[in-house]
Amino acid sequence: MAGAAPMVADLRAESDDLDALVASLPPKEWTRETPATGWTIAHQIAHLLWTDRVALTSVTDEAGFAAILETAAKNPTGFVDAGAEELAVTPPNALLADWRATRAALHDELLTVAEGRKLPWFGPPMSAASMATARLMETWAHGLDVADALGVTRTPTSRLRSIAHIGVRTRDFAYAVHGLTPPAEPFHVKLSAPADSAESEWTWGPEDAAQRVTGSAEHFCMLVTQRRPRASLDVVAVGADAEKWLTIAQAFAGPPGPGRG
Repeated sequence: MAGAAPMVADLRAESDDLDALVASLPPKEWTRETPATGWTIAHQIAHLLWTDRVALTSVTDEAGFAAILETAAKNPTGFVDAGAEELAVTPPNALLADWRATRAALHDELLTVAEGRKLPWFGPPMSAASMATARLMETWAHGLDVADALGVTRTPTSRLRSIAHIGVRTRDFAYAVHGLTPPAEPFHVKLSAPADSAESEWTWGPEDAAQRVTGSAEHFCMLVTQRRPRASLDVVAVGADAEKWLTIAQAFAGPPGPGRG
């Protein structure tokens, strides 16, 4: 499927980069705490494994996914975390092997999804390309947690463009999930791109918009995935509504989170 192929390629690359961070860790290091309260490195990989499993079910077994939704409805705020807790006790070698096999199967299956088919999910159904983009965002964000735990600074890549795009597109969702009315007018967002990008800047929204957001793509992605407090980032707003957005922005589904210190 041509539409999903570029996103699946980016997802594979992002997953492989995270894999390389943890592959040689001794078992004891998998118990290292990450910035996510109560979550170790094992929890982070377990969460990605669990979510990749569920995404694979969405692609290959819609009836099975409907059953997952029924189970999730019984514990909507704790269902996902419970999955990570359950899998995090798996010995690291087995956990990593399972994640490798599961994500590879998911990536391959996403390439077979017929054009126009929408995959069921916890929110609105999505295309294969959108599913791959959502998995890319989560893999990058949880990979950042792992990197922080290990004291590793990752080099930003052009894969951030898709994550930034989700961050921009979810502007109105961020307002709504906080019980606020989204602004009627669009914002102009201009981000400096990573060094490996063919473009120096990425932009969204009309250039003459009164309200604007600027900064680096990496810091914007950290903001919308709530991996860094805004005070530590280079993202700047012009306009009261744009300023408010930067305090509530979230590219992920579910209830608002506290952000990461």
